[in-house]
Amino acid sequence: MLDKNSPDDDLWRAIKSESIPAFEILVKRYWEAVYTTAFSYLRDKEIAMEIANDTFLNIWQKKHVLDIGTFKSYLTTSARYHVYKVLKAKKALKLAYVADHENLSPVNVSVNTGEEKIRYLNLQSEIEALLSALPARCREIFLLSRLGNLTNTEIAEKLSISKRTVENQISIAQRFVQQNSKNIALSILATFLLQ
Repeated sequence: MLDKNSPDDDLWRAIKSESIPAFEILVKRYWEAVYTTAFSYLRDKEIAMEIANDTFLNIWQKKHVLDIGTFKSYLTTSARYHVYKVLKAKKALKLAYVADHENLSPVNVSVNTGEEKIRYLNLQSEIEALLSALPARCREIFLLSRLGNLTNTEIAEKLSISKRTVENQISIAQRFVQQNSKNIALSILATFLLQ
């Protein structure tokens, strides 16, 4: 019989078997931690609440395909990933196909047609898939650097690690992205991310 004192592993097995009560126990156990993680980065209560809710909704919807080792670590990483998506949306990179690229002003680039939006969304999902293949800590450091615009020192302080570790992880991420960029557009974006 599952209760509020049941181990995470037991609850997770029950959730994979469609147990709503087990899911509710885990939500009650970890919702505040996910919210606090998101809020610590964004300082926005509404968005932090949305991230916490989306994180758990995603877990319920993908319970049959997710392989979660340590639930608390997974939730923290997931919350951070949602934070990065919010930060990315705020700084959204607009893409467009332009025949006369020599006269293109980077400030005026935008996605105008449905076809361009589809191309942009496909490219965006390729980049997200590529970055999701990085180890969690490496991805986190890379995203803090490139999307969060934090310096290596700021990242080191925020994550309580050495600046040298930050530098190493960014180098690993840069090499990985360069080696795994499949198409020209992705390579261009990879170059942008690696600056």
